[in-house]
Amino acid sequence: MMKETICICGGGSLGHVVAGYLAAKKDVHVNVLTQRPSSWKSTLLISTPNGETLEGHLHLITDDSALALKDCTIVLLCLPGFAIRQQLERISPYVSERTYVGSVFSSTGFFFHAMEVLDAQVPLWGFQRVPFIARTTHYGESANLLGYKNTHNIAVERNNDKEAFRARIESLFDAPVHLLGNYYEASLTNSNPLLHTSRLYTMFGGDNEGKVFPRMILFYEEWTREAAQLLIDMDEEFFRLLDILPVSKGYLPRILDYYESHDAESLARKLSSIQGFKGITSPMVQTKEGWIPDFQSRYFTEDFPHGLHYIWKLAHEKGVPVPNIDKVYEWGNCCVIKTEY
Repeated sequence: MMKETICICGGGSLGHVVAGYLAAKKDVHVNVLTQRPSSWKSTLLISTPNGETLEGHLHLITDDSALALKDCTIVLLCLPGFAIRQQLERISPYVSERTYVGSVFSSTGFFFHAMEVLDAQVPLWGFQRVPFIARTTHYGESANLLGYKNTHNIAVERNNDKEAFRARIESLFDAPVHLLGNYYEASLTNSNPLLHTSRLYTMFGGDNEGKVFPRMILFYEEWTREAAQLLIDMDEEFFRLLDILPVSKGYLPRILDYYESHDAESLARKLSSIQGFKGITSPMVQTKEGWIPDFQSRYFTEDFPHGLHYIWKLAHEKGVPVPNIDKVYEWGNCCVIKTEY
């Protein structure tokens, strides 16, 4: 029998690690669709947390969508939010009802874009959270797989045998896979779209608009009570939206529950003390006058127009009042738009 062919779209850290992992550990052909094919070697070296080095031999590396998707059964976009729609438009002529098109991370609009761009018979799927923690070490040559997830949640749409596909993804990624109720459950989250944006607004918006800072601020270790309270308020609005959407109750924990906190003060303490968050800096750049926000950072270009946007949009479509989300989204979106012109 012919080997199954899987296409990885994108050359970021996750693209490297997912392509290398599958090519090394699974009996499949792995194609990589990238804008920089000449920068890639045919073998990817992936370092794992246990000290092992995986050697993934890639079947094809190309910038030609037709070649990359020929005979593919699974396509996985490993791309930031701003690149998803354009990539879907490029591959749309070459996918069919036999091609499962998915995303390594669904909360930046993948399902919303795919349902508009791809033909209705093309099955869609996506991870709720990324399957690996990844960092590129040498582009096109090697990367670090820094951490595995114990379980994965995925949504599958436009397919009558979701269980069979769930089992296939479980076998490919070597961890239990849970099938979510629908694409909303993979797409809507109170993690980065609320966590990051609430912190950014309290640092750089409102009374701090235009402020120049004397030093770089630590994003989590210096988390404030004000930011924690705004996050709680936005989370309350978000859950009012979830209450009227066709999602499973409890598919997502509230912010206070997730961080084992009971109010703004305890939440700020928790966020500032998490070991994995130590040393993470804020999106800032240094000028002659001091430190100012970096509105071109992914914190801005990803989390507002491709994360919080869909929560804000659905709330307005469904008539759910979200004054805090409105305030934060409109500010952040203006910041991003200003930097584009």
